[in-house]
Amino acid sequence: MLIRTLKKFVLIMLVVVAWQNWGKIEHFFNPSSGVATQVASQAKVTLYATDWCGYCKQTRRFLDSKGIPYTEFDIEKSAEGRKAYEALGGRGIPMIVVNGKLIRGFSPDEILAALK
Repeated sequence: MLIRTLKKFVLIMLVVVAWQNWGKIEHFFNPSSGVATQVASQAKVTLYATDWCGYCKQTRRFLDSKGIPYTEFDIEKSAEGRKAYEALGGRGIPMIVVNGKLIRGFSPDEILAALK
């Protein structure tokens, strides 16, 4: 009985981890679905977010799935990140800076447009 319960727990944990990292997994198996490699590698993307924010998670998954490297600051844990977030007018999360363009909220179209 204990082994069966343990197996179920491990399976559930694997599903949760896969769901949280789906963007990275998808990019690993299908790298061509991302933005052009040269454009993505030259982009300067900074994400201001928190651990608990659902839109922040969606933003991470989107950036990972497109192969776009980014620097992330958790505004609740990083004093440097919080200071930069507030300097940008810090209202709401996620806040993304793509090549100098400020994007408030999760907006895949705006992110891709700012990469060009």
